[in-house]
Amino acid sequence: MLSVSNLSVQFGKRVLFDEVNTSFVKGNCYGIIGANGAGKSTFLKILSKTFEPNSGNVHLETGKRMSVLEQDHFAFDQKQVLETVIMGNKDLFSIKKEMDDIYANPDFSEKDSDRVGVLQLKYEEMDGWNAESLAATLLSNLEIKEEHHYKNMSELDGVQKVKVLLAQALFGNPDVLVMDEPTNDLDFETIKWLENFISNYDNTVIVVSHDRHFLDSVCTHISDIDFGKINNYSGNYTFWYESSQLALRQKTQQNRKSEEKKKELEDFIARFSANASKSKQATSRKKMLDNLKIEDIKPSSRRYPAVIFTSEREAGDQILSVENLSFSDSTSTLFDKINFNLNKGDKVVLYSKDTRATTALYQILNSKLKANTGRFDWGITTSQAYLPLDNSSYFDEKISLVDWLRQYSKNDEEREEVFIRGFLGKMIFSGEEALKNCDVLSGGEKVRCMLSRMMMLRSNVLMFDEPTSHLDLESITTLNNSIKKFKGNVILSTHDFEFAKSVGNRVIELTPNGVIDRLTTFDSYISDPKIKELRAKLYN
Repeated sequence: MLSVSNLSVQFGKRVLFDEVNTSFVKGNCYGIIGANGAGKSTFLKILSKTFEPNSGNVHLETGKRMSVLEQDHFAFDQKQVLETVIMGNKDLFSIKKEMDDIYANPDFSEKDSDRVGVLQLKYEEMDGWNAESLAATLLSNLEIKEEHHYKNMSELDGVQKVKVLLAQALFGNPDVLVMDEPTNDLDFETIKWLENFISNYDNTVIVVSHDRHFLDSVCTHISDIDFGKINNYSGNYTFWYESSQLALRQKTQQNRKSEEKKKELEDFIARFSANASKSKQATSRKKMLDNLKIEDIKPSSRRYPAVIFTSEREAGDQILSVENLSFSDSTSTLFDKINFNLNKGDKVVLYSKDTRATTALYQILNSKLKANTGRFDWGITTSQAYLPLDNSSYFDEKISLVDWLRQYSKNDEEREEVFIRGFLGKMIFSGEEALKNCDVLSGGEKVRCMLSRMMMLRSNVLMFDEPTSHLDLESITTLNNSIKKFKGNVILSTHDFEFAKSVGNRVIELTPNGVIDRLTTFDSYISDPKIKELRAKLYN
């Protein structure tokens, strides 16, 4: 349905893509993965014809329609919400607009009448008369209430705009659906709805995402950008990750017999095939895995950082006490009358439908912000390390990464350059990279520096406000595994479902009308019907 031939892209001396040939078939969902800077977003722009490659071409089957998730959240501010969704089908919207313009002409002629007749026939063939109701249904499924449908986009908040643009991309059953980070800014309920939508989608989906649970739920294939090429592999992200790691381990085990390696790979494929869930996408994926050849599994060249959190001392039984905390900003109450005690060993998923609430609580607990009412007390044996949502204030000075990290050293040994470079090396800042100035770092590099800082502090309480922002899948996976192994306390907020469900043993949700506190895993919490009912009451 969609093919790429002899595609090459080069920026100066840097080759992004080198004679890439690949194709995307109807009925499959392809997850585009690659290290930061590998060219994932650039590739999607090439597919959608918004970026011109140095050479090569993209061919979409004649008569097929591609839809692309809009990244500019202000592009339709002067358009009505319902109209914005229908604009997702450009041909349909063009016909509708031409008909409206003809009807608005005061000098309506016989020629106009003939033209309208032709347009109406096309409009009917495209199910245009049901366009508004179909668009309204999509919006309602994404929790955009009917009262907003006839407002201008400029009147919506940021999250609502994201949902409308998502509805626009999905509208009209496009033959090829292209999405770059579709889960950004969406709540877990909306992400779940989108997962179900794509899992039952009969056409072609091509998606870039750092959400591993999302990739696992929807993908039949993983398209890996590596060494300037794109290779398609059957299966979801977890299958690709574990199979590539297995192949890498086998590559280093020179003494093992080839028969043993083959048997290990066969058992691995069989296990994943047997565990495929019953969704439409997973069933398709299972069939592909059953036919997968062992030689198709190859080791990845990815570099994974070494995130290792240790504590200088073990905390006592008194960790954190929060009493009657409330906070409001200039527009609304973010949380009210929050009470909880953190127990030793708790790994808390801190959650709210309004992420401003969780960020405000982190800032209060780290004395960066003052609550309207209430108090909190850290246990005297605790020490805290905090990864904020906005870390820009940490990188104002024009100093090298070595000097930046040295600021957080506790003794002379830790101030030695060899020691500092060891920490930076774990986060893939090696050689000359460790000497570059911290004020020119990318978002992902800044987060990796902040993680180095947290490791050096050796605290027994770790706090993370959206730690996966800006990180690539390799760093996210490594960080996830490290927090699971950490012996101390953790408070974590994340839009990464896999992160939340695999790390937390307790959920604390902040609402404008109180707190919900449950000793349970996040996936159990979010799917519990009684908790859903309680949440609905507290947010109203």
